[in-house]
Parts: sequence; structure tokens; C-alpha cells
Amino acid sequence: MTESHPFFSPKTHGFVRVATASPVVHVGDPKANAAGHLDLVRQAGEQGVDLMVFPELSLSAYAIDDLHMQAALLDEVERQIAVLAGATEDSGLVAVIGAPLRQGDSLFNCAVVLGGGQVLGVVPKTYLPNYREYYEKRWFAPAPARTEDVIRLNGETVDFAPGLVFEAVNRPGFVFAAEICEDYWAPLPPSTRAALAGARILLNLSASNIVIGKADERAMLSASQSARTLSAYVFAASGWGESTTDLAWDGQATIHELGSKLAEGERFATDSHLTIADVDVDRIGLDRLRNGTFAECARNEGEAATVVPFMARQDHEASELIRPLDRFPFVPDDAGRLDQDCFEAFNIQVQGLMRRMTATGAKSLVIGVSGGLDSTQALLVACRAFDRLGLPRTHILGFTMPGFATSEGTKSNAWALMTALGVTGAEIDIRPAAEQMFRDIGHPYADGQPVHDITFENVQAGLRTDYLFRLANQNKAFVLGTGDLSELALGWATYGVGDHMSHYNVNGGVAKTLIRHLIRWVAERELVGGEATPTLHAILDTEISPELVPARDGVIQSTEGTVGPYALNDFFLFYLSRFGLKPSKVAFLAHQAWGDAGAGDWPANTPEGEKVDYDLATIKGWLRKFLVRFFQTAQFKRSALPNGPKVVTGGSLSPRGDWRAPSDGNARVWLDELEEKVPD
Repeated sequence: MTESHPFFSPKTHGFVRVATASPVVHVGDPKANAAGHLDLVRQAGEQGVDLMVFPELSLSAYAIDDLHMQAALLDEVERQIAVLAGATEDSGLVAVIGAPLRQGDSLFNCAVVLGGGQVLGVVPKTYLPNYREYYEKRWFAPAPARTEDVIRLNGETVDFAPGLVFEAVNRPGFVFAAEICEDYWAPLPPSTRAALAGARILLNLSASNIVIGKADERAMLSASQSARTLSAYVFAASGWGESTTDLAWDGQATIHELGSKLAEGERFATDSHLTIADVDVDRIGLDRLRNGTFAECARNEGEAATVVPFMARQDHEASELIRPLDRFPFVPDDAGRLDQDCFEAFNIQVQGLMRRMTATGAKSLVIGVSGGLDSTQALLVACRAFDRLGLPRTHILGFTMPGFATSEGTKSNAWALMTALGVTGAEIDIRPAAEQMFRDIGHPYADGQPVHDITFENVQAGLRTDYLFRLANQNKAFVLGTGDLSELALGWATYGVGDHMSHYNVNGGVAKTLIRHLIRWVAERELVGGEATPTLHAILDTEISPELVPARDGVIQSTEGTVGPYALNDFFLFYLSRFGLKPSKVAFLAHQAWGDAGAGDWPANTPEGEKVDYDLATIKGWLRKFLVRFFQTAQFKRSALPNGPKVVTGGSLSPRGDWRAPSDGNARVWLDELEEKVPD
């Protein structure tokens, strides 16, 4: 395996490297501005940028007022456009610059698209601000005022219209469009129709002087436009060097994708610089594919657009991915966002349980308490729900049911937790009943043979569930489920037993990696009382195990040793179920996040035991097993899931929710793609 393999290039996996250019502005000096543009184009080309966007009127400067009407300046702008166009042939990228251009007797504020050594097209500004400090209609005509849909530049005729869509013929999904400053402050921005016509990257060339609070407004508009149009939105505003006769400029530069910020440049900088990020046009396309509303809106509101084809750079050199990439996609790196997510997740679980209890008239419930993560989280949810409903916690009937491999540590944690939370706890030793069943079915264990097969395991799991359901009948209660989203994805649940079947399951929409943080979050805030906090931390420090097979040579049965690290499995699950990415791309992303280079420093909320690097061979091996489990062996279990609230976007495996699949499918197409595209 060598890193010269195309697998290690982001471009192989549907990423387009975009950049905002923030040049030092030279007022009314196209030649000096073009020289600055050339330097930034060179830098961008060296960094593998495919598409870059400059601010509004970047060749002339924006705040030059009546100088826009000077013929000498306009002539020089056109000459410098030819120079810059030639530079794109060597750099291999597409550059979108701002320039004042004439058509007939009118002057237009334009985005000029350069690539392959030529002008690919020109987009005029549609909406001209003429209020407060703006006076653009004094100099410029709006896009509808053009006399034809072409413009002549340096003897060449090119397309000239708002909403032009530029499409790379050799890079699927690399489709972009441009609008200019005020355009996206309009109720219906031109970029909206461009997105409906197929553009996946939307560019905004902006001057946009700065006043207090305006930066937040621009970021909000960029984020919302990228979310609403299911696109990437790239914004570049004018900065240092613009005239400060009456205004100031901060050079804000942002790159958003599907509502999330990928990159942000330095504001109020005094030097020229680039802000770069890799945009996932493949992911954007898949999101649009599964979003029927987008397609329907395109049919109802979309308009035919002129598509301008171009050849994009084709290099597939290995490089690090330039974009935020959480190692734990269900657990945000940002502490503030994680706090919000935990608040919402916990309350979704609590409210779901509250509603089920009020709907059924139930006054008590039954839960198996193992001393592990999942049953702990479900019990915390139950306590909070009972508190909010004004019901005594003593009506929560918790049962610990030790079997042949139950450790003293988990058993004592289960008891300590039930005691601290004030629920009614009890213990039922399932071993006598299990031994009777072994005798009844003729299992070798009944004759003293140490046969710890799947039957040995599932007799214990099944008996626990039998007891819980009958105890629920006896106490006019219902059984609260504990199985989590990660286990359901892997099929790591015995069919029809407690981690699969219940009357209501509050954990079915929560990934294992998030459950760890939810328990810690509840403990830190003492939402169910502070007495349980030490026990909660002890449970968090316990290795995940089903405890169905006795330890061998002091080594306990390890869940992750069988199904793989939950950190990786949750990563696979997120990108396969939420976005439908190809296995090779999931492996690439996992390698970027978890490989030796990693995704940067470990988030402060990462447990020490999870700070592990995984090489590509390890990632590929566990992904192969995940694909078999997810697509082939586990679906029949997911086709018969109990009710439970959805918690995260794309995070429901209920047959009534996000994921619907045949129970008798197979994993061949995903395994083949993985083997073909990912090097060993």
C-alpha cells in the first residue's frame, strides 16, 4: 500500500477544494489588483484548489464611486481579465473575480468566471442596493437590463446572464453558480434558482462594508442558504485596502455546507490570504437525492438555466482532507454543541417515555439493570420521567439478574445505582432456571461440559427477558427496553430478548458513543440526584461486555473484541445510514479521522480509553464486518423493533422511520466496492 494510490486523494471521493481569496485592495488600480490576484491564484493552485472566489469588483475595488465611469479604468479592467484568464491554464483551477463590465451603453457589476486559460462566462449582479450608504444604481445597471445573453471581452463572445450554471464535464457533482453581494439579501436569491438547476456550490462575491453585528448576519445568511438549498455556500467580502472615506471593511470569508461552517477566514487582516475547505459535492448530491422536497421544488419552481461546461483539474494526489471531521459524529467536538445535544437527546427520551406512560395509564415499569451503559441510561431516563410525572420512583421496578458470567463489579454497580436512585430493586438469580432449561433441551452444559456456545448465551438472555415480561404482567407495568442504536445496527442483540424487544425502548435512537456522554452529562448536572454520581462514573469506566460467557484466564468476554470498536462502528453507521456514502469513501473518511495523522487534537470530552489510532487495514477489516452485519445479518431484527423516539437526524433504524430495508438482503455490492476501491 502506498499513499500514491488514488484512494488517498479527496478528489477521488467527491470533494472539491474551494477557496475564498482575500486580496489587499488597491483603489482604482486594476493592474495592481490583478498582480495580487495572480499571486493568490498561484498559491491556490499549489494547494490543490479547484475553485476560488474573489470579492465583489475585486479588479477595480468597490468603493471608488464615480471612478467606475472612467473609460481608462474600464479598459484596463478588460486587459487584466485576459491576463488572469491565462493564469488559470497553468494553475488548473477556476477563478471567479469581480469586475465592472460594459455591454452596449450600460455598465454591469459582474462575476467573471475564468478557467482553462479563457473566460468561461460572466454573471451580472441582479439586485443593486440603493439605500443607506449604497448608491449602486448611479453607476450600474441590473441584470435584467442587459440587451442580450452574451458579452464581448477582448474580442471573444461569452455567455452573459444571471443564474449561469458551470459544470465540470470530468468531475461529477462539481457544479457551481455565482451571485453578487446584495443578491443573497433578496427574498428570492438568484442562487436559489441556480441550486434548483443543479448547482451544488454557490459563490458570493461581496464588498459588504462592516458595521457592528453585520458579520453575524452574513454568516447566518450563508449558513441558511446552504441549508435551504442543500448546497455549499462560499462567501468572500472586501477587506483591507478598500477606501475608508465613509466605510470600513472586514474581509469576512466563510465556507458553509448543508448549514454547517467548514471554514472561516481572519477578519480585519491586513495581508492577502486564502481560506480553504474541501466541499463534499457527492454528499450534497446524495442529500438532494433522498430529499423529495428539493426535487419537487425544482420541478415546481425551477427554471431552465444555461449550463457552461468546463474541464476541471484531474490530479489525484494524496492530501489531508481540509474540513472539520469529527471522530465521533454522534458526539460533537464543540463543548457548547455537545451540551445542547445532550440536553435535547435526554429530554427526547424522557418525553417519549412520559407520553407512552400517560397514553397507557401505566403507573410503574420494569427494567433489567445490568450495571452496564445502556440499562443505566434507560434507568436515568425513567427516573427523570417519573419525577416530571409526579410518580414515586419506587414504582420503577429494577431487577438485576446475575448469570454464569456476571461479575461482582457490574452486579454491585447495579445495586448501588438502584439504591442511590431510590427505585425498587430486586435480584433474581437466573442460573437455576437456566440449568433446568439446559437439562430440558439436552444441552451439554447440563452434563458438566464447559460448552459456552450461542445457546448457552441466549438461554441466559432469554430467561432474563421472560422474567421481565412476566414481572410486568404481575405488577401491571410495562417493560422498558435498553438496546441502543449501535447494537441495532450491528444486530448485537438476541432476537426477542431485552436488548431487542420491550414494550417501549428509549435508547433505540441513541448511539453507544453518545450514551457515554449522556450519562456523564446527567451526572454532572445531578438531574436525578447527586447520590448516584460516583456509581455513574464507575459504570462509565467498566469495559463493555454482555457477560454471558465466563472469563478465560482472567479475560472477560469483550463486545468490542467481537463486533469492533464502537467508535469506528458509530462512524460507519453515521455515514452509511445518514448519507448513503460508498464504503470506500467511509473508509477514506475514517482513515482521515482515525489514522496516524488523525483529525487534529483530541476533543476535551474524549475518554482516555478512546484515544486510539486505527490504520487503514484495521479500518477496512472492521468496516467489512460492519457491512455484513448491517446489510445482511441484522436487518430481520430491525424489522421487528418496538416503539421508541428518534433522537438524531438519520439515526432511526425503526422499520417505521429512516431506515427501511429487506430482511433477506445481502452485502455483496458494498463488500465488492470496498475491496475494489480500498487498498490493502
